[in-house]
Amino acid sequence: MIPTIFSHPDRQPAKFRPFKAFGHFRKLIKDKEDTEQVFHIFENLPRKGFLDDARAFVESDLGRRLMETEPYLPDLLDDHGWIDALPEGSVGHAYVTFMRREGLSAAGLVAEADKMGRPKFDDQIQWYANRLRDTHDLFHILTGYGRDALGEQCVLGFTYGQTGNYGNFFIAYAGGYEVKRGIKSDAPVMGAIRQGQRHGKASKAIIEQDIRSLLAEPLDAARARLGIGEPTLYQEAHRAYRSRGIDPYNFLASKAAMA
Repeated sequence: MIPTIFSHPDRQPAKFRPFKAFGHFRKLIKDKEDTEQVFHIFENLPRKGFLDDARAFVESDLGRRLMETEPYLPDLLDDHGWIDALPEGSVGHAYVTFMRREGLSAAGLVAEADKMGRPKFDDQIQWYANRLRDTHDLFHILTGYGRDALGEQCVLGFTYGQTGNYGNFFIAYAGGYEVKRGIKSDAPVMGAIRQGQRHGKASKAIIEQDIRSLLAEPLDAARARLGIGEPTLYQEAHRAYRSRGIDPYNFLASKAAMA
């Protein structure tokens, strides 16, 4: 169903509550798989310009068209049948390969957000906000950042560059500090996150793309069209970790071996 109103009359203004956000971050540090805490952090660190950005997009010709053709992205992204038919080397092929390998789904991320128990509104704000949520794993593919601890922070840094959302900024850099504190090395952790932020700011907004068409594009061509830079400092960080026998995808095992 296509939302016809911008903001539902029952929708309450978001409140800026940084101390609550910090409390949820502490819970996230204790259990990095507790994705629900990420959504609590976002909720408590709203950005004033978000509504202006949402209104500008949903009132554009492209925004109106996408509300019709892509009303709910998880249905599109989890329908691997048509994506499997895309050629190897396409964004879609890389995406489904990544999602299967990691055991992920777009619906699974929705389920994590739904644990908050917040009301949902059939309005254009909800549609726009959902696109921010539903494209997260697609960001991994387009940016070249993996699901390792540093890769997640770099993706959030990139997302902050794209959206200016404070929650992305907070988790990216606070999480980067935890990565740097947890494993001692000369890996450019903060530099990699800052580079991700710069790349996000310099590239076209991914959530404002026609996602079906984007999935069909060759991955290298899509990155070039969107203006997404090479994650050189992230790659340098991985080399620095591996030179010391540290697996960047398994810090816990590396810490145990070094103890």
